[in-house]
Amino acid sequence: MKFERTLLLLPLFLLTTVSQAQTKNTRVGFVNVQKVVAAVPGGGPYLDLRKRVDTDLAKREASIRQLTLKANRTRAKADTDALKKAQQSYANAQKNYQSRLAQAFKPIGKRVDSTIAAVAKSSGFGVVLDTEVAARSKLVVYANVAKTDLTPAILKALKK
Repeated sequence: MKFERTLLLLPLFLLTTVSQAQTKNTRVGFVNVQKVVAAVPGGGPYLDLRKRVDTDLAKREASIRQLTLKANRTRAKADTDALKKAQQSYANAQKNYQSRLAQAFKPIGKRVDSTIAAVAKSSGFGVVLDTEVAARSKLVVYANVAKTDLTPAILKALKK
């Protein structure tokens, strides 16, 4: 009898727990970081470098895909060696680019990060995601842009 009563009350308990968890007011916002970086003095060179890096890495990835297909098809030692060399070159380039990007972002990063944090905090957002990263990773299924996009407010704050 006691066990049956517990089973009957469990769904009600779970329902009340879910509603309490949702009322904690942790708001999630989004920001187009590229637009923000472009608006910061000195952001242009960083974005240019980022574009060149993305283009080069995309070409290298395409080459690796082709070499992988060829190596899998032929099973020749020369093809597998070429694939390994291309993968190693890609890894080295990626490491070098990460260092260069970090160095290029350093002069503007503090201002971008602090402005995003200040606007998010003053607007009541507990979490802020990069719009492009969220879309590319399919991390977010739905977001009401009118209520979650902090980009205009951040751009306005940068002008002050």
